[in-house]
Parts: sequence; structure tokens; C-alpha cells
Amino acid sequence: MAAMMLAAAAQGQGILGGNVTGNVQMDAQMSRADSTIGATDVPEKLLMNARADILYTNGDFSAGLRFEAYQNPLLGFDSQWQGQGLAHYFVGYNSKLLSVTVGHFYEQFGSGLILRTYEDRYLGLDNALFGINVALRPVEGVTIKALAGKQRYYWELGDGLVRGVDAEANIVQLVPSLRESKLRAIVGAGFVSKYEDEELIGSETPGYRLKLPLNSGAASVRAELGWGGWSLQGEYARKGQDPTVMNGYTYKEGQVMTATLGYSQRGFSASVQGRRVENMSFKSMRTVAGQQLYINYLPAITRQHTYAFMTIYPYATNDMGEQGLQGDVMWKVKKDTWLGGKYGMDIHVNSAIVCGLDTTVIGGAGSDGYKVNGGMGPLLFGEATVELARKLSKEVKLTLVYSYQAFNPAVEGEPSDLFHNNIVVADVAWKMSKKHALRFEAEWMGSDSHRDVAAGHTDPRLGDWVMGLVEWNIGSKWFVSVSDQLAYNDGKGNYYNVSVGYTSGATRLQAGYGKQRRGMLCIGGVCREVPASNGLTFSLTTSF
Repeated sequence: MAAMMLAAAAQGQGILGGNVTGNVQMDAQMSRADSTIGATDVPEKLLMNARADILYTNGDFSAGLRFEAYQNPLLGFDSQWQGQGLAHYFVGYNSKLLSVTVGHFYEQFGSGLILRTYEDRYLGLDNALFGINVALRPVEGVTIKALAGKQRYYWELGDGLVRGVDAEANIVQLVPSLRESKLRAIVGAGFVSKYEDEELIGSETPGYRLKLPLNSGAASVRAELGWGGWSLQGEYARKGQDPTVMNGYTYKEGQVMTATLGYSQRGFSASVQGRRVENMSFKSMRTVAGQQLYINYLPAITRQHTYAFMTIYPYATNDMGEQGLQGDVMWKVKKDTWLGGKYGMDIHVNSAIVCGLDTTVIGGAGSDGYKVNGGMGPLLFGEATVELARKLSKEVKLTLVYSYQAFNPAVEGEPSDLFHNNIVVADVAWKMSKKHALRFEAEWMGSDSHRDVAAGHTDPRLGDWVMGLVEWNIGSKWFVSVSDQLAYNDGKGNYYNVSVGYTSGATRLQAGYGKQRRGMLCIGGVCREVPASNGLTFSLTTSF
């Protein structure tokens, strides 16, 4: 509310000759016990996450702050978020030559293999650095970065000190004679080090303790080349000894290699991506498990889906060891052809496979832990998806999707054989008039996964599912949505949901009632577990 009062007073303009902008978001939830889906009673009844961001800009100068309140946190958020206060603030200067930020900041080196600080409010993640961040651009096409700070850890700062440098050069901008050519060439390299005081952590042998490195570093090199419609991107990173709770306090060095080859032209694009990861968990505090305090970022080498059943079994990167391959083809078939019809058709084909590493255990804490052999490890995730989108008329568009998935429950710590899922989606969008539009969505998933209480297989996602959704958009302000997900064979639960939303300018209100299935919520290959719930939800977002 303080942000809204300031906005009203300033009218977004004119404070000390600068501009004030910002946004406010509030998400609330009420849940009651429901034994049929495993939802437990919530003592405080009403849960709420809220935040207000304010940004002041004046020429090359800027300053910002964020107030956050978790009273109490929404279901699925760690209880350590409980509280309220000023959680993020900074001042900055940005010119053509120099950028400086003091306070909280987010930064990324390359694709993030050795450093990416970011915030995702829906996953309860914020690994911002608090310190100083400097970027120097001495000549056109060259950027040099340097930073130092400690990461946010809920309402405190983590103990580890993170320092890093990075340099990137755009060869075409550096060489004027190349600027008119089809060539694209960018090269870069970075180094990140963390410092953490030694702690008394015992080994498996009584009377001994581990000698922990005070400094652990990671370095990377990268290149991006292109000519016409072709592109090739590659990055290699290596991490030194870094014993943590995530790798069982072993001393094996880590590495990751990734490469992407792509081609695109008007109406067509294709790419293939490969990656190999080995012991690349990189955190600023060695004793912290879970998703907090990651210095680096390894997105999943799989397609990120939006349809419900394709995300029932999401895959998150196994930073302790995996190797994967993904291929993607998008083709816009021209209209007035036998395949494209009157309005043309979009075809999207994607396939990915991720396997573990073939390893041999050679010891526990205090050793290298394991050695990597030359073969392939077990299948962790595999998928093939075909999506067709075609307008049937000026008012009606049909999208059909088929996806086959193979999922290894071991990635979530569950002992079981592979699950094989067949998923079919039909999505129809009908623009009835200038003010009214309807969307119908039907999904089906057939799975060979089965509930077996005696064997401990009680995951509510198991079995076969069917889903229906209807969404009605009324003008540009209102929408109503009704959906239902039903486990009709061997699964558990009937998960219905009704939502109503209203939008006016930059303000959006949404309220809903329904049931949520226990499972994993993933965004960009980073996941958190959400519990089952049954009740009301409310959301407000606005900006000024």
C-alpha cells in the first residue's frame, strides 16, 4: 500500500526531476481439509504473499526498493519466508561507458553455467546478490563485468562470499569491415569464486574431520557463431573441488558442456542441442540443501510445456550428473497449399532424451565419490511431441497435440519402474465477435503407472486422466474459466476449478475456487513441491 500512496502523490512523475514507477502484487489462499485428495487443515486459514516494487529513474541514475510480506506464506512455500520487511533495495548508475549497482542486484555470465542470480516469485526463489556490480564497456562490442557480494537467504544473507569477473566481445562490432557481412561472432569467458569459512564436518571415519577448501571456483568459456540462417552456440564450464551436502561432501571436480546448432529462415526453424553435466551443483553455502543459494543455473534440456497433463511429470536438471539431447523443428506451412489449406498451418515437432551417467562409486565423504565410465547411464526422461495448429475459418483455430513421455520416478526419489505416458490435447479457440471469445480444451493421458499401496506407490498423479476446460473472454476486461481434471482409472482425485478475472488498464483481479493436486511445480527446469489444497484463491496485480 505504501507503493500505491507514493504513486498517487508523485503521479508517476516529477520527483526530484525524475520518474517513479512500480507494481504491486498480492496472492491469497484459503484451504480446508479434504481427505479424498490428501489436503490437510490450515490453522491460519488465510495465507498471503504480497510485494510492492518501486523504481526511481533520473537520467543515468536509478534506485529501487521492494517490500515483501508473507503472512503466512502460501502452501508449498518454505516456512522460513514467514515475515515482512524491506527485502530488496539498490542504487545504480548506467552510462554508455560504465554501469554500477550497489545493493541488491541480479546478474548472469553467459548462459548461467557458472553464475546466474535471479528471482522467481512463483517458485519462492530469490538468490540476489547484495554487494557491488560493475560493468565497463571501454570500446563498442566489449563488456567487462566484476562483482562481489553475498546471496539473499530468505530474510538474511548467506555466509558465503561470491566474487566474479566476466568478459565478452562481439567480433563483428570490433572489426568494422565485418559489419556488412552475414557473420555473427561473440566470444566470452568468466570466473566465479566463493569463499566460506571452514566448518567442523565429520567424515565416515570416527576421529577424523574433513579438510574443506575455503575457496571454490568455477570458470567458463563460450562462443556464438552465425552465418546467414545458421547459428552455433557452445559453452564449457569447469568447477574445482567443492564438497557440500548436495554431493555428499565429496571432492570430485565438476564440469558441464553444452552446444546448440540451429538454422532458421522465414517460415522454418530447426535446432539440436546437446549437454553433459557432471557434479555441477554450485552454492554459496555448503550445508544448505534444496533450491536456495544456487550461484549457477542449469535449465532443463527439455521443452517447457503449458498444457496441464504434459507437466504432470516435469523434468528438472540433475546437476549431479546427466547427459541429454533435444531436437526441435518449427514449420509454418504456407496458405493455399494442399497441406496448409486456406489459412496455412503451424507444425512443431520436439523430442528430447536425458540419461544419467554411467558411474562407479569409489568412496563416500572425503573421497572423489565416483568415477565416470564411458557408457550411458539409466534413462531419466524421454519425450516426443507433435503439435499442429490450423485456422479452420477466420473465427476458429484448432490446435492438436500428441506427446509420448517416459519418466523415471528415481529423479524424484521414488523407487519404481519407468512410467510411459501417452497424452492427447485438443484446443479450440473461437472468436465469436469483437467482444466475445471462447476457448475449449480437452486433454487425455493414458499411463502404465499404477497405485500400489503395499509397495509405497501412492503418488496422486498415477493412472489415467481426462480433463476439460472452457474459457470465456468478455471484451477486454472479464474472463471466466471452468476446468476439471479427473483420475478415472487407478489414480486419485477429481480436481475442479472455477476462476473469474477482471482487467482494467494495468490492474488485474482474479478469484478462483477449486482443488489442487499434490505434485511438482516447475518453471524453466527448476521445481518445488506443492501440497494438495481445496479452497479459494485470490490475486491482485497492478502497476503505475
